[in-house]
Amino acid sequence: MNDAKPKLLIVEDDAGLQRQLKWCFDDHEVFMAATRAEAMVMLRRFEPPVVLQDLGLPPDAEGVSEGMATLKETLSIAPQTKVIVVTGNHDRDNAVRAVSLGAYDFYQKPVDTDVLRLIVSRAFNMHALEEQNRQLREAQYNSPFEGLIATDEAMLKVCRMIEKVAPTDVSVLILGESGTGKELLARAVHTQSNRREGRFVAINCAAIPEQLLESELFGHEKGAFTGAVKQTIGKVELADGGTLFLDEIGDMPLALQAKLLRFLQNRVIERVGGRQEIPVNVRVVCATNKDLQAQINLQQFRQDLYFRVGEVTVNVPPLRDRPGGTTVLAHALLRKFGGAHGRPKRGFTDEAVAALEAYEWPGNVRELENKVKTAMIMAEGSLITAEDLGLRESVDGTLLFNLKEVRTRAERQAIRQALSITDGNISKTAELIGVSRPTLYDLMEKYGIRAPQ
Repeated sequence: MNDAKPKLLIVEDDAGLQRQLKWCFDDHEVFMAATRAEAMVMLRRFEPPVVLQDLGLPPDAEGVSEGMATLKETLSIAPQTKVIVVTGNHDRDNAVRAVSLGAYDFYQKPVDTDVLRLIVSRAFNMHALEEQNRQLREAQYNSPFEGLIATDEAMLKVCRMIEKVAPTDVSVLILGESGTGKELLARAVHTQSNRREGRFVAINCAAIPEQLLESELFGHEKGAFTGAVKQTIGKVELADGGTLFLDEIGDMPLALQAKLLRFLQNRVIERVGGRQEIPVNVRVVCATNKDLQAQINLQQFRQDLYFRVGEVTVNVPPLRDRPGGTTVLAHALLRKFGGAHGRPKRGFTDEAVAALEAYEWPGNVRELENKVKTAMIMAEGSLITAEDLGLRESVDGTLLFNLKEVRTRAERQAIRQALSITDGNISKTAELIGVSRPTLYDLMEKYGIRAPQ
């Protein structure tokens, strides 16, 4: 078989016509089938882009029932396949019916080889174009920021920062509330770096007991402690040549912080119970929802480690500080989950959109995802309501209609966004929102807002 030739499956029970068609398409890699069962075997084995199929197949060679069943099964197995049905003379109605079921085109006997070649050639070209479009869509979807949607200036600024620091080898510290997408950004740092071919190894420092975390990070030798029946490689060593993501580093015990600092300074590790120094070439990306500066003041986090892991610090804004982002994300989640949860939904009611924008989202994107999933299951109609989202109170209460509350929310959001844009520069922020520095300080104190570090 020649892989350079386009693959064509011909489903025809007439031996004479089989020979004629095989001769007609001698520049193709032709597979022959006389029955539906044979056709399905060929389809699954060789995956031909185009199928030329007679509608009159045994055991109903004089009718079209078996041919229509073959067409349906072909398209259910390989929906991208272009099926050209061949019908008897003056059998236009069945040909049109076949096209309505998903056939690409039809051809009526007697066979005119020149016309048939043209139809088949067009089918191959159409399949190739559609395949190219699918690949382009997949390439776009599998972007370095896969799963991350940035519509406001604050998040766009975060993405621009990631694009700048990713090609370097500096340590990155990602700060943000729980559920804001810190791991997505850490993966983006990895996929846009020259370490993208290496492993991305993640470990949650808050999810592993303190007595086991050192072994998880650095590995251990056989017999190092009770239950250590064999040598085990740790996450740091496993990420050699790639990226190590330390999630919730603010929860790392102080004793282990010292050992992590030593590794970051010397780039060598010792497994628990071992004496051999093992060099490791790894990039470290950390994330936390804790205020590390406050922890440093309380002597719960080492300042020297803070400077090591935070050569570049990225502040991820919470969902409530992303103007318009909630609605955009909600629609994206609706498309992502599709019909996987309940009946497919077309969108949200106006009331639901108002509730989405009014809610504070303490759980950020993770909470939004859970509410959208639940709503897709519980919703009765094609549009999701505020009640389906569990946000009915946001609409029935005074939140949307109390002018004082609306103004408060707008002021708080404007200040947070301006501080993010100016990197916490008070003078520039005051100028940007049109107030004096003292007024800005008063407003920040009023709303409990701190300038980003």
